[in-house]
Amino acid sequence: MTDHTDTAAANQPLKGHTGAPLWLLAELTYRCPLQCAYCSNPLDFASAKEELTTDEWVDVLTQARAMGSVQMGFSGGEPLVRQDLEILVAEARRLGFYTNLITSALGLDEARILALREAGLDHIQISLQASDPDVAAAVAGSRKAHEKKLAMARAVKAAGYPMVLNVVLHRHNIDQLEAIIALCDELGADAVELANCQLYGWAHLNRAGLLPSRAQLEAAEATTQRWREKLASQGRDMRLLFVVPDYYAERPKACMGGWGSIFMTVAPDGSVLPCHSARMLPMTFPSVREQPLREIWYDSEPFNRYRGDGWMQEPCRSCDERHRDVGGCRCQAYLLTGDPAATDPVCELSPNHHLIEAARREAADDGRTLEELTLRNVHESRVFCRT
Repeated sequence: MTDHTDTAAANQPLKGHTGAPLWLLAELTYRCPLQCAYCSNPLDFASAKEELTTDEWVDVLTQARAMGSVQMGFSGGEPLVRQDLEILVAEARRLGFYTNLITSALGLDEARILALREAGLDHIQISLQASDPDVAAAVAGSRKAHEKKLAMARAVKAAGYPMVLNVVLHRHNIDQLEAIIALCDELGADAVELANCQLYGWAHLNRAGLLPSRAQLEAAEATTQRWREKLASQGRDMRLLFVVPDYYAERPKACMGGWGSIFMTVAPDGSVLPCHSARMLPMTFPSVREQPLREIWYDSEPFNRYRGDGWMQEPCRSCDERHRDVGGCRCQAYLLTGDPAATDPVCELSPNHHLIEAARREAADDGRTLEELTLRNVHESRVFCRT
């Protein structure tokens, strides 16, 4: 594959203009009790090396805060699997971070919510798979998860946190959106992110079985708008954010605000990434076990490779929108074209936009049920470790 990047020429002048990584995502572990077929974790997560220790994570937080990071998320896998989570939350609070726990709520109970609150955790976001328990069980690969999530959502609010829910939408639950929003309202949610499945990791593997039709998407948007109007008329402050899937967007998103711009991920094994999906790319990312975060962020070749616009191919290189959408998503470009420097095929100006249209047609012809999707688990992951 041709490398279209002249890193030294394109990026050397830009290093002095690189800002701080304002947002840190700490992926504490790839372990998770659920098996969601749309998980964004890498397909070969079973090959991940030993997780960072508590002391190593404390050092990561200290370095990131010294660089200017102000907000962070504890994620995974399922971050509650880590028994040192409260220690890390307390350290993040001591350093001055605003902290967010992104969780399935499995592993949570009233006592742990209290412990996290006492440690200084600012925010908890809980994921829901569906309103219907059977659909939720098929999505997550667990019969017990749905009721646990509902109970913990109520417990989080009772502990004084805002109830923030995330629902990943896809072909098999998007038609139930009316009931999903009603359930969130019944729970007393303060904010709900209705996030149409973005097709990375396991979601890309199951793409044809997950991507909704345009008709489904338009109906869901209309349902969301009706609920916004209904809530407003009742004086009910439940914010609904509807995230359109990239494959139906008119223009590519400026992924993570731009490569190596404001967002930094540290993976469970210490690999440092410009986004949580980037380790799928054909490049080697540096590890915090081998280099300081500051050196990785400002000076490493992977973080400088797609900064600025010197790396861009046409039509991005001469496009007036190039500083707004920064060429779109590098992971999506690679997954669809095999070239991470290509224009994101989501853009209608891309010479590869036909790949998006082909993906929609493929999904329309795919008749798989939820039960026929490939679940994200260690057994399946080991298949990809061998390939």
